[in-house]
Amino acid sequence: MDLILDPPHGVGPVRLGMTPEEALAAVAPWGTPKVLPPTGHPTKKILTACQEIRINVLLEGSGEAVTAVELWWPGEGRRTDVRVLLDGDDVFTTPAEDLFRKAEERGWTVDRTEVEYPFIPGVSLGFTRQTSQEVPRTRDGLPLCVTSVLVGGEHYYDSYVQDGV
Repeated sequence: MDLILDPPHGVGPVRLGMTPEEALAAVAPWGTPKVLPPTGHPTKKILTACQEIRINVLLEGSGEAVTAVELWWPGEGRRTDVRVLLDGDDVFTTPAEDLFRKAEERGWTVDRTEVEYPFIPGVSLGFTRQTSQEVPRTRDGLPLCVTSVLVGGEHYYDSYVQDGV
């Protein structure tokens, strides 16, 4: 199975702007999702997994609509048949520097100010290059591949760019 990243619109069946009910229906085929916090707080997360790929559907702010989708690498020693694809490249098995080079070839700007948390503003893709697990690493000690990817709306990272973060 392939989960296609479609920044800044969503991931696979989960689209930004969906209501909580629509998002729950979209992820239901993968198993029973968990909603956090269950009650009383406007910002919500829908936690689920597609086989070994952990997925957080974020409903930030009012909790009325999906604002981002975050996917996590299965983890050390775990395998999955699910591929998380960005323009045909598997995000969790393609070296991060290759992903970023291809992004720049598309005309996207990769902000590497925080080396463990690079992101692409405007396209609103964010990555994590951090783990305590035993994985192949670059000479700088970073995991060779990203360990998570977040797809947000077009302006998701604007505050980071404006604040110089």
